[in-house]
Amino acid sequence: MEILIISGLSGGGKSKAASFLEDVGFYIVDNMPAGMILKFAEFCAAGNGRYNRVALVYDVRTADTFDEFLGVLATLREREYDCKLLFLEADVSAIIKRYKETRRRHPLQDQSDSLEEAVNREIAMMAPVRSQADVVINSTTYSTARLRGELLGLFGGSHRAGELMVSLVSFGFKHGLPLEADLVFDVRFMPNPFYIDSMRHKTGLDREVRDYVFSFQETEQFLEKLRDLLRFVLPLYQEEGKTVLVMAIGCTGGHHRSVAVTHALAGFIASLGYQVTENHRDMTRN
Repeated sequence: MEILIISGLSGGGKSKAASFLEDVGFYIVDNMPAGMILKFAEFCAAGNGRYNRVALVYDVRTADTFDEFLGVLATLREREYDCKLLFLEADVSAIIKRYKETRRRHPLQDQSDSLEEAVNREIAMMAPVRSQADVVINSTTYSTARLRGELLGLFGGSHRAGELMVSLVSFGFKHGLPLEADLVFDVRFMPNPFYIDSMRHKTGLDREVRDYVFSFQETEQFLEKLRDLLRFVLPLYQEEGKTVLVMAIGCTGGHHRSVAVTHALAGFIASLGYQVTENHRDMTRN
């Protein structure tokens, strides 16, 4: 079982790191007391593989001293766990700037005369934890994309650094837009098989419907231009650090045209070497 403990300075990037790691299969627990960590690890180890990758966020919010935590960390490393400690930090000026931008309060600010004093106090308190870290990342100059890419490279497992997954969704406009969509394409300009009796109760996954949709010149021209667009933008999304791109293809009801086009696009995108998922949201709806 893999246990990753995410620690570090407030404002150093722990929350973002946890969200990125959750995307690649880690089960995230935030702010767990040190005294519960060993019991939780035993529970996960007995979970029949359900909790094979666990990330625990542990920081200054949890304790005034870290003696108990350091003892727990030593015990985890002695046992048959793949246990690593990730420590995220940033320069004092960068942390102060981040807190001013978000207007949040530092956890130690009530015990300090200023935000700068609170940050420096935390640095001193966290020094014993930092000294035990397997990986230390200073996020001062990191963009969100760079932090994501570095974490995926270190802990992504089968999710390679910079790897992009394309999630394709067909839908019907009459049922509403998919809220998660990054890109939306409207194929209602294509001839509609719904008005042909023999196809009305079939879907875009049936050969008869697919052949009909793709028998028109405008369908082929649309796909040709869309393929050119995807060849151009997918590498750019990947370079920017995006790990999941959701593309939604819509027609009126989500049964015929959008399904056929989505299925064809899935094969094309897979041929470019990207991971693809295909979901037909409204295909079985009335």
